[in-house]
Amino acid sequence: MKILRELEIFIRTAETGSLSEAARQLDLTPAATSAAIKRLEAELSTALFARSTRSLRLTPAGQLFLAHCQPGVQMIMNACESLRLGEDTLRGVLQISLPSDLGRNIVLPWLDEFQVRYPQVTLRVSISDRLADIYREQVDLALRYGSLPDSNMVAMPIAPDNRRVLCASPAYLAQHGTPQHLNELSKHNCLCFMLGDYVYDRWRFDWQGQEVSIQVSGDRVSPDGDAVRRWAVAGRGIAYKSTLDVIEDLAAGRLVRLCPDWLGEAAPLNLLCADRRQISPVIQALQQFLNQRCDALMHSLNQQRDVKICK
Repeated sequence: MKILRELEIFIRTAETGSLSEAARQLDLTPAATSAAIKRLEAELSTALFARSTRSLRLTPAGQLFLAHCQPGVQMIMNACESLRLGEDTLRGVLQISLPSDLGRNIVLPWLDEFQVRYPQVTLRVSISDRLADIYREQVDLALRYGSLPDSNMVAMPIAPDNRRVLCASPAYLAQHGTPQHLNELSKHNCLCFMLGDYVYDRWRFDWQGQEVSIQVSGDRVSPDGDAVRRWAVAGRGIAYKSTLDVIEDLAAGRLVRLCPDWLGEAAPLNLLCADRRQISPVIQALQQFLNQRCDALMHSLNQQRDVKICK
């Protein structure tokens, strides 16, 4: 559909504010991009952009047209993608931001599997524990723990029942002893992570339906969740981590769960996007895929716990 392609070029040019950048992102020449805009303006009998040698901006008519056509074009593209999905073909580019620990150690191999299943999907992956601004940055999706930072965002559940777990390495426990109660954490070196700009050093638990918080301290703090996990595995102290982050370490015995009667705070894992209209068949397939992988991982850990209890 030629008109759909021209509308896509118009939208991308408006978003980037640059003909050359829009052309680069759409794999076109600047001349072809400019020609498409001119054809669209001729069809509408109005100027959509005000141009100079150094700048490009939407006219009032262009702003009005963008507001009306942007959601419509997305819906049409989703409909076209749905038809392709019926042919068992998913394609497109997904720009996704992953948390440091889970992303680097667990999700990256899963994404390899996803692309084997859907070879026409291109992934652009960034890894950081900082919540990407998916309204401004080149990010379609962000995989993150916890509650929504913005009520306007859409959260697609991946592991809604995930919780934090208190853990340490066997070497650390052999040297410093195993705490039997949360009050004993004040005697231990606790490895803290950062949430935004503040240190998360008040750890929250659930005890028989009541929230209990414990102030902790230690000699190491990091905004990178993977660094905290590595310190714990290396025997540097006690960590309070998402179960998914340390699930393989627990299964392999590199880490030991502490105070199991105290329920760690909820850390639901969600796939975030800025607008529900962005949820294409590719994104739906990715959500289902990640959900299945997380379910299988949690199930394997629960089975191992059941075996240990039986023994």
